[in-house]
Order: sequence, then structure tokens, then C-alpha cells
Amino acid sequence: MKKFVYIILILAIGALAYYGTKEPSGRLEKNEEDQHAVSGMSEKLAGDYNEAGLTLYVNGSEVEEDEYKPYVSNNLHLMMPLKMLKDKMKCTYIEYVNGSIVIKRNEGVARLVLDSQDAELDGKDVKIADAPIKKDDETFVPIEYIADTLDYTCEYNYDTGRVSLQKVGEDSKLPAAYDMRKEGRVTEVRDQGDSGTCWAFASLAALETTLMPDEKLQFSVDNMTMNNGFGVEQFEGGQYRMSIAYLASWKGPVLEKDDPYGDDKTNSKLKAVKHLQEAEIIDDKNLKAVKEAVYTKGGVETAIYSDMIDADSSSEYYNEETHAYYYDGSEGINHDVVIVGWDDNYSKNNFNKAPKKDGAFICKNSWGTEFGEDGYFYISYYDAHICETSVVYTRLEGADNYDKIYQSDKLGWVGVLGFDQEDAYFANVYTAGKSEELKADKMLRILYEYFIEDASRLTNECVEMIYMGEDPKTVVCDYIAGMTDNYAIETFKSIYIPKSWKV
Repeated sequence: MKKFVYIILILAIGALAYYGTKEPSGRLEKNEEDQHAVSGMSEKLAGDYNEAGLTLYVNGSEVEEDEYKPYVSNNLHLMMPLKMLKDKMKCTYIEYVNGSIVIKRNEGVARLVLDSQDAELDGKDVKIADAPIKKDDETFVPIEYIADTLDYTCEYNYDTGRVSLQKVGEDSKLPAAYDMRKEGRVTEVRDQGDSGTCWAFASLAALETTLMPDEKLQFSVDNMTMNNGFGVEQFEGGQYRMSIAYLASWKGPVLEKDDPYGDDKTNSKLKAVKHLQEAEIIDDKNLKAVKEAVYTKGGVETAIYSDMIDADSSSEYYNEETHAYYYDGSEGINHDVVIVGWDDNYSKNNFNKAPKKDGAFICKNSWGTEFGEDGYFYISYYDAHICETSVVYTRLEGADNYDKIYQSDKLGWVGVLGFDQEDAYFANVYTAGKSEELKADKMLRILYEYFIEDASRLTNECVEMIYMGEDPKTVVCDYIAGMTDNYAIETFKSIYIPKSWKV
């Protein structure tokens, strides 16, 4: 039996060498029978590897979410979902309707085509053994071929199922200039009119970019401003906390076509078409973090001071010829916009009053296309308020992901009002539907007992923590607590739900 396994291993290595390298000159031609045999062996091995499962590590940290997991192709190459590259490797990508895919990180650019082995890596035309494909509505790419272009090393061990992606160098090599407009990552510029709804236009415009270019949707401002629960009239204005509260409560977003703007009415019975699962708040004028967010995640909502109210306004702080704005006074914020790009070399001389250095963000406004550069303008890095507080909506899921939401603070931040202390204590009691809380409790208890019984079943990192003296109970609890809902369920299934026998 051992000899048989050894022979299979040798064949597997041979198959990897053949498919992962160029044909050497003078190599004997394989006949059709030989090709069929190798192909059959590769498919069998790929099936075995995928059934056993792969464990993905990015920069030393295990990626547990199933949505990011790679799989082994029939050619024995690793296929990785595009969204993993964006969320875990800080890449940006665009999928065009013609099947073209452009992936960027730092200065590296990979150009691929769905179902095609033709590729361009850092400007050089190459052939790849596995073409990008659609699988379960997700796009997968051959990570081994493009990892180097994206400044990553890719290592994997099929015996252990461990896949490791490790960045080379620092993440700070952002391009000197970037513009989401050129990448097909923005929706149309809209006009808020006389209403104080800039905050909602900015929030939803930023939200829309997180779906681009995969999905192009236009969300309803009326629904956000008239159904948020705060009781604020449209002319009174608002801010990003109200947006997050509305979205986190799954009151929206809803589509613009179902609740159009400016008709003085709304439909409060509409259901959210997407569920916001995560938003990231960037404080303290962290320009680098804002750039990274724009490059890899989506448009960033931010607030500025403006003494203009529409496209027909003028200001001593705004250069109408260059579409450049710079305010260095002490007035407070009063207008929300969306950062969609930047230019480190944008001349300080483009502003009416020159800031101390070059550099500007590209911002999308909500005053129609008659304002600025077709609705966009430049604002200096050294503006008094730009990026003081910024928001990027980082995780937006389909509305069919969950059917219930449990939370206590549906207006967001309200729970902290009135405490005037660093610490506060509170308690909530939630009544779950039917027996769902009992099912969840039972599943978690079973998982806990399973890992406590044999700590070697944990990850290597957890085992090492126990070896170094950490309380096993604490390690197991932390490990389970770190699981996503889907991962916990899949782990439970893999352990306790019997699989059919194979003969």
C-alpha cells in the first residue's frame, strides 16, 4: 500500500512539472493515449485535493471565510476568487463586459481574459495554462501566474493543503495618480437641487462604487433621507452617522427607480436590495489610508467646508477654470463629497490661494454636471477639513444573506448619548424566532467540546498558543468566536454530517 501511494505521488509531481513549465525543445511528443492518461490522473488528483480542502494564508494570517477559498484546477493549478485579491491582498480590479480583467497592485498590472489563455503581465504577452473562469457566479484567476506581478510570492503544499501568499516589500507603493473615472468605477453625477441632501448623495455614491464594475446600481436618496428614523427634514441636512444607521438597520438601500428623487414622497414599505455588513471609518486626516481605501475598496465619503451651495455659486476659495478648491479657514464642515482619486503632482498654483505643497484629491460632487469638471473637482491635500473623518463602505451583500437582524441601536451612536463617561454598562434581551437560538447554542457547544477533546484539531497557531501556556479553554473559545457564521456551520457539517462512501 505504501508503495502504491509513493508511485501516485511521483506521478503527481510529474503532472505538475508538465503543466507548470514550458515544453523543452526536443521533448518527445505525447500521443493521444498518453495525454488522456495524464489528464485523467490530474483530474483525479485535483478532485482529491479539493475534497480534502485547502487552507489559505495571506501574509501569515489564516483566511477562514469560505468565500475566499481557492480550488485546484484539473491542470493542478491554484484558482483564486478575484474578491480575495481585493479584500486580502489590497489589489484593485476591473471586470469588463467583454470578459477582459485588469488587476493592479502597486506598479504591477495583470491583464487577463475570461476563458482565454492569453494574458499580459507587466506589459509582456504570455500564455497561461489555466484561463480565468466563472464558477458559481464568481470569477477565479490562476494566482500562480500573476502573483509575482502583484508583488506576492505563492507557495503551496498539496500534501498538507496549505496555500501561502506573502507580499514582497511594503504596501505603500500607491501610484502617484489614480482616477476611478478612468477605471469604470463611478456612477453618474446627480444633482441634489435645493435640498440639504448632500450627505445622502455622498453616502450612496460611495456605496455604489463598492459594487462597480461588477454591478451598476443607482440607489434612492429620497428613501434614505425620508425613512431613516431621525425625523429630520430634507432641507435640514444630515451626516454619515445617519447613513450608516439607515444602512446597518437594512432599511435600505433601495433602487432610485422604485423611489425617485425630488417628488416629495417616499415608499417606506420597500425592502433593501442590498445588506451593508461593514463600513470603515478613517479618522485624523490619514491621507494614505484614504488613498488605499479608494484604490482597493471604493469611493470615500468625506466632509468639507464650502461657501458655495450649487453649480451657479462662486467662491474666493474655488478656481472655476481649474476646478480647484482650497479652504484654510476656521469654519466648520457643512458639505459631503466623495473622494474618487488623487494626483500627488497636481500643482498648488491651480488654486486661488496656493497651499504649501502640490497634491489634490479628485472629488465627486452632487451639484450636477454643470459644476466643475463634469461634476467633479480637485481639493488640496492641505484643505482645512478634507479627510478629518472619512467613510468607505467595505462590505455589501445580497439581501438574501440573512432574514433577521438583531440590534439595539437602530439609529447609530444613540446608545452612547448622555453617559459622559469613558465606560458605560448596558444589557439587552433579544427574542429569537422559534428555536434558532437553541440550534446555534447547541452547535457552538458541540464545536467547543470537539476542539477541547483534542486540541491538535485546532490551527497550528492555536496549538502553539496552548503550547506556550495559554489556557486551552480560552484559545478554543477565541477560535470559535473568530469564525464567521458560514464557516462555523461548514465546520460543524464537515465534522458531524456523514459523507457518502466511495467505492
